[in-house]
Amino acid sequence: MKAIFNSLILFSFMSGTALANEFQSELEALASGQIAEIASSGEVIEAVKAQNLETAGHDQAKIDELDKTWRAEAEAVDQPMIDSVLDNSLSGYLADLQDGSDGLFTEIFVMDAKGLNVGQSDVTSDFWQGDEAKWSDTYGAGAGSVHISELEQDESTQLLQSQVSVPVVDPDSGQPIGAVTFGVNVENL
Repeated sequence: MKAIFNSLILFSFMSGTALANEFQSELEALASGQIAEIASSGEVIEAVKAQNLETAGHDQAKIDELDKTWRAEAEAVDQPMIDSVLDNSLSGYLADLQDGSDGLFTEIFVMDAKGLNVGQSDVTSDFWQGDEAKWSDTYGAGAGSVHISELEQDESTQLLQSQVSVPVVDPDSGQPIGAVTFGVNVENL
């Protein structure tokens, strides 16, 4: 049965008709349930607040410099900046969540008020997400917003996935302080 499902999804994906909205209701339920719960966890809130204090004064030039360093390290053997993020407690928490998801989550990363990575379950290709819809359509749209991407086939795993993003909201003020993105394997919904 799974092989038939995969063939049908792959066919519709290859023909250009497989959109994330085929799974819209399931992804929205996941966003308002498990993903919202994780986004409001103490681990996420505290890490985002701490990084927001550190990055509050960063201008675009500083953000671009950090992103350039990250991208260069992603291709290098020595990765001090990447290692410092992957070794933080939030990244450990997110990696544990991904490992315990039975393949549902393919990646998880949290961003601050500037769109910079705070923690992640795996290495991302860039450090600054602030120029992407996953951040602007959640952090910028306010509490309760959800961004669901189109379906994409992951080149390395051949899995069909969608990214689901929600804002990280300060429980005291009710205002967004960051955002979180989950790669979701739609076959495991």
